[in-house]
Amino acid sequence: MILKPNQIFGLVTLTSSGARFTSTTTNLQFQSRTVSAKMANPAVSDSEKKLITHVIFDMDGLLLDTEKFYTEVQEIILSRFNKTFDWSLKAKMMGKKAIEAAHVFVEETGISDSLSAENFLVERESMLQEMFPTSEVMPGASRLVKHLHASGVPICVATGTHKRHFALKTQRHGEIFSLMHHIVMGDDPEVKQGKPSPDIFLAAARRFDGEAVHPSKILVFEDAPSGVLAAKNAGMSVVMVPDPRLDSAFHETADKVVKSLLDFDPAEWGLPPFTDTTA
Repeated sequence: MILKPNQIFGLVTLTSSGARFTSTTTNLQFQSRTVSAKMANPAVSDSEKKLITHVIFDMDGLLLDTEKFYTEVQEIILSRFNKTFDWSLKAKMMGKKAIEAAHVFVEETGISDSLSAENFLVERESMLQEMFPTSEVMPGASRLVKHLHASGVPICVATGTHKRHFALKTQRHGEIFSLMHHIVMGDDPEVKQGKPSPDIFLAAARRFDGEAVHPSKILVFEDAPSGVLAAKNAGMSVVMVPDPRLDSAFHETADKVVKSLLDFDPAEWGLPPFTDTTA
């Protein structure tokens, strides 16, 4: 089955007062006046790329190789029901708040009568807590973060992960995350709705020092389809670093797609170029 992007994300309607997003999976609506009209055409021009001054990173599957843990645990749970976990379902869950992804999981797999979203989260928790401390850094992540920080580019993290999981995932990688100006997590009070709502990226943008940063000056790095659209809904540019197993149909919304952070060229976006050629 080929999964269409609007099966996950919903529809964005541009209006005179902003943009209204309707989620086809959660029936949530919000209105944001900060969404740029370029949403109608996600491509970013070369002149717009040169405006980038700030960078926001997603975490799971982008900076840290943690998505595999969720996949493994969910495969184990579904095996009890003689069902399999595939990438069409994975794509619907990636980047969302835990409870939102849990509802997708039990409803899409048809096990909601046997396992509630809440009980699903409880069941997978003990397994995940053992796995998270073994998280590894994704290729190119450390190099890029250190380069941007050393070059004076303001950087931060916007992750759907909650505080308790963030501590477990990052406990071996304090050096990288200490370079972030700030970190916004999924249980932050300002994040009312998970991705593809722009809440988390707009909250992250507001917390940089100085005057409010215009969304057009922010570059977001994401691996999840819902995260890419969340950034676009916030009026920001997006570089997508997708898992190779993700259907390429989800690449279209991103402004740039790279196989790895090792392949990202800062100079293309008006950011300080790398001064070395090693990762």
